[in-house]
Amino acid sequence: MINASLTELRTALDARRISSVELADLFLDRIEQLDSQLNSFITVDRDHTRRQAEAADARIAAGTAGPLTGIPLAHKDVFCTEGMLTTCASKMLANFTSPYDAHVVERLKAAGMVTLGKTNMDEFAMGSSSESSFFGVTRNPWNTERIPGGSSGGSAAAVAARLSPVATGSDTGGSIRQPAAMTGVTGIKPTYGTVSRYGMIAYASSFDQAGVFGASAEDCAQILSTMAGFDPRDSTSLERPTDDYLKDIRADKPLNGLRIGLPTEFFGDGLAEDIRVALERALDEYRKLGATTVEVSLPNAQLAVPAYYVLAPAEASSNLSRFDGVRYGHRAAEYTDLDDMYRKTRSEGFGAEVKRRILIGTYVLSHGYYDAYYLQAQKLRRLISEDFTRAFETCDILAGPVTPTTAWKIGEKVDDPVQMYLSDIYTLALNLAGLPGLSLPCGFDTGKLPVGLQLIGNHFDEARLLNVAHRYQQVTDWHQRRPTP
Repeated sequence: MINASLTELRTALDARRISSVELADLFLDRIEQLDSQLNSFITVDRDHTRRQAEAADARIAAGTAGPLTGIPLAHKDVFCTEGMLTTCASKMLANFTSPYDAHVVERLKAAGMVTLGKTNMDEFAMGSSSESSFFGVTRNPWNTERIPGGSSGGSAAAVAARLSPVATGSDTGGSIRQPAAMTGVTGIKPTYGTVSRYGMIAYASSFDQAGVFGASAEDCAQILSTMAGFDPRDSTSLERPTDDYLKDIRADKPLNGLRIGLPTEFFGDGLAEDIRVALERALDEYRKLGATTVEVSLPNAQLAVPAYYVLAPAEASSNLSRFDGVRYGHRAAEYTDLDDMYRKTRSEGFGAEVKRRILIGTYVLSHGYYDAYYLQAQKLRRLISEDFTRAFETCDILAGPVTPTTAWKIGEKVDDPVQMYLSDIYTLALNLAGLPGLSLPCGFDTGKLPVGLQLIGNHFDEARLLNVAHRYQQVTDWHQRRPTP
């Protein structure tokens, strides 16, 4: 059951070969045995999980179960979860118990899924290594001396180590795709606005998007089909018909005639040779499946890093102003007046990386610098988006690396934030353009660390992306490889 797909778990539950309670206990016991090595979870509440599992078993017995009823999952600790701690991996929210569910949690709970716990992450989703958490570093299950990627590193590590069949994540600049690549799992970030941000603690509101991790594209498609949909509580939620992300997979749609664009800017200097070799082998498999590859250009892609690290911190400085110690969360124990309380609370409550981004954001929004930095970055955002529009005139999807290197050693880049930011060089442009992106495992480097292939689609092209990934996974077994427990 530990390595079973969601379809196999559904069959086992319906045939009464295992109950939802037994399945939940199986994963909870595994978390208890193994997570001390990984630190992928912040909160696990066995009683809460078993109550949900018992309710799922009742639905199964009554014949009212849906496709996901009784199946366990984990939530990134950026999603508000009623009755459970929602910390965003920060001291600022270390004691915050949410009074309501995020839209994502609400949808999956209504489907009968069983929450195993809340996963570790970079504080307020700001980071690429899951090292900035107030609750300690998350470790990569393939090599515990390495980072699992970030900011959704806890969710990725939990799925890779089979502490959970699937897990939710959020992606602001690559925070699903990058850790998926580094831990050897599949992860998808949908088109901006496809999944409601209601109840997802904001980092950068025009970038943040919820997504999912799974062992396979098919598992991800099942979860995303439930998560997606219009939500009037979120002003950025798109009011459009809900897609069936499994439709192409169920139809066993072939890849004959698929045009895969290869951006020249993604295959230049700076890309590790091990990754280049793994990607070329993956592309050869796609050619065997009937796809063709064409060279395309994203000339402004190199500007994604500076544009993002102006715009995202600007939004963060605004979003995080609400954490002031007045209504909820951490408050300084001693202070002389209101201003002193604000100052000490925020100084104590936020970690170094969060403070760094707040300061950058406040600076670029300040009088005299707004035009020079913020407005210029918005213009670059438009140019980057237009590059993708032109590229999709000559191809159906884009393919390339997720990261320039595989997972680095814990502590290796902590003192060099610029090098940390550059690890997102291949993922940031998608978020600037609001496009969907997917990472799937396609091999290993010489150090036996996973390599990910990134697939990029046009807006609302998630079903195609998932099918393209699924077809590759039908003829390869990289997604079935597991780290040693």
